[in-house]
Amino acid sequence: MKIEVVTLFPRMITGALEFGIVGRAITRGLMSVATEDPRLHASDAHRTVDDRPYGGGPGMVMKPEPLLAAIRAAHARLPPGSLRVYLSAQGRPFGQAQARELAALPGLLLLAGRYEGVDERVVELGIDRELSVGDYVLSGGELPALLIIDAVARLLPGALGDERSSVEDSFAHGLLEGPHYTRPEVFEGRGVPPVLLSGDHADIRRWRLAQAVARTVERRPDLLANAQLAPEARRALNEFQTGASSDAGASGRTRSWEPRSR
Repeated sequence: MKIEVVTLFPRMITGALEFGIVGRAITRGLMSVATEDPRLHASDAHRTVDDRPYGGGPGMVMKPEPLLAAIRAAHARLPPGSLRVYLSAQGRPFGQAQARELAALPGLLLLAGRYEGVDERVVELGIDRELSVGDYVLSGGELPALLIIDAVARLLPGALGDERSSVEDSFAHGLLEGPHYTRPEVFEGRGVPPVLLSGDHADIRRWRLAQAVARTVERRPDLLANAQLAPEARRALNEFQTGASSDAGASGRTRSWEPRSR
């Protein structure tokens, strides 16, 4: 997969690419990431890329000429079928479903804005989709671009040490992940749940599903509103919501679901 990032700060992008799963994906030839600096397309001696907004208001706005030229130069290096994405607070929320969609593309262009934003004509002429990584304000789009690159990289075949990891991640099936444990078996008086030591893989799978359901209900019930759960997960959710007991984890206690007060 080929990715181009249009940014005023290319080193913010390139400096983060050599680590972890993203670095492994690049080393293995599964992904390439390049940058394009709009300042290189500015026509004046000062390489100006921003100006005051029409109508007044605080801050500056990125100019259309150098920005659109940078987008077109970067997009020309991508294969047909690539998507041009602007990281924007006005965009659709980015989630695991979008990550899977982007990972299936041959190429991706990410526009990292700065200042108060970009001239709207850039979006109209050079962008296919706007995405937001959360309801908060950042000083630029470089960190959101890196977030999307990371989310996409781990979905590329061969990027992970165990391909099951991406299948079992939080959000992969509409649920959060349950708790994880490793050695030692007992740590500061807290033991690993006995089911994980049993060797019964069917029981372990059912336990993990129950924990995922319980954690999602308690921490992110909003995810369940539109979740397309598998039949087994739906049954586990129904049991949890009707008060069925489930192992609480390391404490060894049993916890039952109770409706939240309104």
